[in-house]
Formats: sequence, structure tokens, C-alpha cells
Amino acid sequence: MFQEALNYPRNSDSAVKNVAIGGLLLLLSFLVVPAFFVLGYVVRTLRTVLHGIEEPPAFDEWGDLFVDGLKAFAIGLAYSLVPAVIAIVAVVTSGATLGLTGPGRSGGLVVGLIALGALALLTVVSLALAYVLPAAVVAWVRTDNLGAAFSPGELRVYVFSKTYATGWVVAVGISLLASIVSGALGAVFVGALLAPFITFYANVAGAHAIGTAVREMPAVEDGSEMPVSQPAD
Repeated sequence: MFQEALNYPRNSDSAVKNVAIGGLLLLLSFLVVPAFFVLGYVVRTLRTVLHGIEEPPAFDEWGDLFVDGLKAFAIGLAYSLVPAVIAIVAVVTSGATLGLTGPGRSGGLVVGLIALGALALLTVVSLALAYVLPAAVVAWVRTDNLGAAFSPGELRVYVFSKTYATGWVVAVGISLLASIVSGALGAVFVGALLAPFITFYANVAGAHAIGTAVREMPAVEDGSEMPVSQPAD
């Protein structure tokens, strides 16, 4: 699966064009709007792979790309509220503790324990969200219903699947590989300019890995060995 995913972005006569456009959009992502087009393209890639098409999609129908990017961003933003709430609760609790005990040694110890506990919880939650978030996007894409991205019943099918887990690990491995290559190239200015293109390539390859895994998943609900149903058109 790793090699297939890594080769996937090149399975098109427009491969160079797609990577060039995607990389330029990422390069301009500080303007915010271009980032939504990149997100939309990754979603389109996922949808294409779920339909069993092994050729990367084109950069066209830009309005649809933008809308899909906004929806994917909204899903990610909603999930990011969980660690944000944990951090806010930790800060408020620490402030309340200092207010009750004063800035003495005991108060500082309690605040330190709160901070340590919050950091541990944030680490666990962030790792869990990194695993669940792609499944949430898949649930939305397959059902064409944003609510599915937050449905425990829908998410359970993916997050407890070994097949999905394998695809996720492959996607993470590709992302780490891209980070290493980008870091090595970042030592020189020209290499640093290539980083957005490498990142885009890795995102598309990762979408292929997860999409392929989901497409090949057995139907967990009824225990059959048949692949899960195809996404809604």
C-alpha cells in the first residue's frame, strides 16, 4: 500500500501540472483562501479513490473545490475545539487555584500538577484526534452528510478497523518522509521553496492510502467480508 500511495500522484498525464498548482497554492496559503483549494483537492482525491479511480483528479471546478475545502476545514475546526477546551479549563483552574492558595509553594505545586496533567491529556487527545479526523472526513465524503463526520456510529466503523488503521499508518509514514525530505532540502533556499510541493504530493499520496484502505474495508456492521459500500455520488 505504501508504494502504491507514493506513486499515485504520478498516475496522470497532468501529474506535474497538478503538483505545480498544489504546491503554488500551498506557497500562497498565508493568504488563507488558497489553502481551502488545497483542502478541497485532497477531499476530491479521497472521493475519487473511494470510487475506485486510480488517476488523480484535475484542478477544475474551482467553486466545488473551495466549498469542499471549507467543509473539511469546518470539520477540523470543530474537532480542534476539544484540545482548546482542555487548555482553557487548565488555565482557568490554575488561576482559580492561585487565587485560593496564593502564590506560595503549595499553590505553585498544585498549578504544576494541573499543567502536567493537562499536558498529558492534551497529548493523548491530540493523538486520538489525529487518528479520528481523517475518518470523520471519510464519513462525510461517503455519505455526503456533514453530520456523519461527528456521528459515533459512523466513526466507529473506521476507527476500530485494522484496515483503516493500516491506511492511516501509511499516510502518517508518507507525511513523516515528506517532512524529513523537506527538512533536508530546507538547508538551502531553493530547497526550502520545494517544501510546499513536497507537502502537497504527500497529502495527495496520504489521501490515496486512506481512501484505498476504506474502500477495501470489510463491512464491520454485519461481519461480512464484502468491502464497505461506495460513497454517495
